[in-house]
Amino acid sequence: MTQPIVTTLPLRSLLFQLLEVAHKEHPANWKSERIVCKRHHLFVFKIGTGVLYIDNNQYHFAPGKSYIVPPGSSLCVQSDFDCETSYFLITFTTLQSKPNDETVVYTHPIIPNRYELSAYPFSRLIRLIEELYAGRDCSSDIEWYTQQLRFMQLMGFVLEHNLRSDHSLSATHSVENTIQYLNRHYMENITVKQLVQLANVSQWQFTPIFQELTGKKPLDYLTDLRINHAKELLRSSDEPLREIAAKVGFADEYYFNRRFRNTAGITPKQYARRMRGKVRVMDWTGHEVDIPVMPQRVIYHGETFGDLIALGVEAIGSASTFIRGTIYEDHLDDIHDIGHPFNSDKSRMLEPDLIIVANEDENLYSTISQIAPTVTFNSFAPLERRLHTLGDLLGKQKEAKLWLDAYTAKESTMWLDLQSHMKTDETASVFIFDHGNRLFVMGTTGLSSALYHPFGFKPGDKIQELLASGQAFMEITTDQLSAYAGDRIFMLLGHNEISRQATHALMQSSLWRKLPAVRNGYVYQVNALHWNLGDALTRERLLQALPLLLARTS
Repeated sequence: MTQPIVTTLPLRSLLFQLLEVAHKEHPANWKSERIVCKRHHLFVFKIGTGVLYIDNNQYHFAPGKSYIVPPGSSLCVQSDFDCETSYFLITFTTLQSKPNDETVVYTHPIIPNRYELSAYPFSRLIRLIEELYAGRDCSSDIEWYTQQLRFMQLMGFVLEHNLRSDHSLSATHSVENTIQYLNRHYMENITVKQLVQLANVSQWQFTPIFQELTGKKPLDYLTDLRINHAKELLRSSDEPLREIAAKVGFADEYYFNRRFRNTAGITPKQYARRMRGKVRVMDWTGHEVDIPVMPQRVIYHGETFGDLIALGVEAIGSASTFIRGTIYEDHLDDIHDIGHPFNSDKSRMLEPDLIIVANEDENLYSTISQIAPTVTFNSFAPLERRLHTLGDLLGKQKEAKLWLDAYTAKESTMWLDLQSHMKTDETASVFIFDHGNRLFVMGTTGLSSALYHPFGFKPGDKIQELLASGQAFMEITTDQLSAYAGDRIFMLLGHNEISRQATHALMQSSLWRKLPAVRNGYVYQVNALHWNLGDALTRERLLQALPLLLARTS
């Protein structure tokens, strides 16, 4: 069905309401059935190439391409024969307020006369969608409202970049061309004046647009390009520094040395030695292992995959069991699933140069260490210790310190902001039914690790004993519940049906209703898969989620 041509968008009268956000994956040479849209759809492609059929039009999609499709349009997605396809699909309703106060469903194109979108930088669009996708399982009114705010922020970004004047859009494309020019000619003598002339836009426009596209000023972007190419040469070549400097565009060896150190934190010679050398470490369970100083192909098999993401490490393999359902589930697209239990054959095919395994089993270690240098890792250790350990193992000491410093500051700020909503020395506890109808109280790991803070909640006496003994969690009976229950109770909800029924039964019992936290309305039901994790990325996201969670009670 062909949509009527709309020449202007009545933006002030429109309201966008999110219905669903989904992540789709399809194999190579796959084609969907043709359907007719009942709502507006936003497609954002991450992986693969193919054709998106909209009515009688064909759009050749690729990573970074986005399309918005109105109701009444016929749709079909087809991936190319040689590659898989991955994309986000957002479904939403658009309402329009009429002058007579009537509200109707708006079925015209959101972007007049156009389906394909512009989004600069694309990384920001993906980040907004990933945040939206992470919050898709909202269960309360406040979570739903927060999710709608995220969606409005996303729509604002899309509209801002696609309802500009043609001149503004043309300037953006021109500046984008200079970025491609820099990627090809970084080794040449290039000035900002030359780039401005190449883009044919005014200098006052050029730098702000360039920063929006790359996040950096032109010369800083050029320097980073040169340093990254220099790193490749330092890893693979024995050429003198002056020749490497000249090859990547630095006329002065001493200036190259200074800029490299400012960027990488070490000199080029130190970097070369690290990349080509090995270092001996002692792991969690006492093995002395020679590992690469800067490992490039890392397999991580453990519960705190978000620690690696926080350090900017892209692992080549992990177990989907530890990632599926978490707030960083989308990273499954970029790694190979090596299974749980650990699959040695799959791991060997990835040719790792370092394996990190969160397991004390010596028989397992004996098998895995035949594949590549292997270290054991305590994924239940405190966050600070884990990140410093990973920083030492992965050559990310600087990143670990910077992340922890920033996180500590933000964490303290959050708790100080919440002081007016808390009583002095208020206690909290976290419970979960798991493995059927077995009840556990959380100790050193999971959500509880984010609650106990000098400015935050305090553990009760029984939970303090649990923390002092280093126990991650402990099974208790329902008769022991009152001894562990704090002034506030966080009840984790898993996906196991028997466990959810046990949770429901407990919360309907007289024993539960007698607890002070329940009587005072200080009970919070929390998605276990999302928030009962102690990894760095989840802890960081909790700094935003906790204030919203504490704003509501049962």
